[in-house]
Amino acid sequence: MATIKDVAKLAKVAPSTVSRVIANNPRISDKTKERVRKAMDELGYHPNFIARSLANQSTQAIGVVIHSSTDKAFQNPFFPEVIRGISKGAHQKHYALHMSTGETEEEIYEGVVQMVEGKRVDGIIVLYSKVDDKLTSYLKDKNFPFVIVGKPFKDMERITHVDNDNYRAAKEVTEHLISLGHKEIAFVGGNLNFVVTIDRLLGYEKAIRNAGLEYRDDYIVHEEFLEEGGQEAVKELFSLKLPPTALVVADDLMALGVLNKLSAMKIQVPSDVSIVSFNNFLLSEIAFPPLTTVDINIYMLGCEAARHIIQQIEEPSEPVKRVIVPYELVIRQSAKKHAGPARILDLEA
Repeated sequence: MATIKDVAKLAKVAPSTVSRVIANNPRISDKTKERVRKAMDELGYHPNFIARSLANQSTQAIGVVIHSSTDKAFQNPFFPEVIRGISKGAHQKHYALHMSTGETEEEIYEGVVQMVEGKRVDGIIVLYSKVDDKLTSYLKDKNFPFVIVGKPFKDMERITHVDNDNYRAAKEVTEHLISLGHKEIAFVGGNLNFVVTIDRLLGYEKAIRNAGLEYRDDYIVHEEFLEEGGQEAVKELFSLKLPPTALVVADDLMALGVLNKLSAMKIQVPSDVSIVSFNNFLLSEIAFPPLTTVDINIYMLGCEAARHIIQQIEEPSEPVKRVIVPYELVIRQSAKKHAGPARILDLEA
């Protein structure tokens, strides 16, 4: 069986150089990497990552924490897509992923404690940011490497995080609806315990107030980031005496529920109601009508999160970073110019 010394001899480099190529060290030139990898292929050499991990007291694994049970979370396409990005970044540096699988908040917390205390992972990526989350407080107190996908609720300058500018994005999409002549614009958001919901609500509110429109509490609805959440929001909003002519929906999966419920109620999009949403899933493009939505570049959020947790693991002195992934408003057919005064819909029919 070929050894690292055999590879070094064939590639005409030092064994330490082979080790650095295996670790994909950026200081090694692409030409040298190519020569070493060619020698590895010729000799059929496969690195023993388990032995390597034992030698340097590393697990070569990253923990990934979701805010709810995997069964529930994976109903929303955000999580498979962000994990795809994390997997890409982890694979490039030969790290495995260890998923949290708790059913409740307490089980998720205990699972992370076990990962940390049992030395099962070298670092953790948290795929959400909550208000006063004891999980992030625990990781910070332990001085354990972690990255948040989202904006920390507090201690932002002490926690590396990867996020979009959700405040600005929500302000922009609300302004888009205002520019189309809409004045009765509602906001359908997720759980207010999540910072992303707070930021998007604040961006919506800023645009409404800047335009001199009335900010109405009954136009603000919060439900789960699921299709059922969107359906419940429609029931509430369209039972009002003056229902909205436009909706800012904080998630495409919720927006799909909104579309389905409106269709069942014989309310047409965009003729009767305009909709803008967030995330730009495949669902948004094939929905009827196709959704105007904010592409938050979910895959890139995952890639950046993986890159920065690995930097923390391999370079403990790496400074705290705030990484803002750009977004783009994708204009489709779910929003149009408002023709006139708000229509009082006959919801009894």
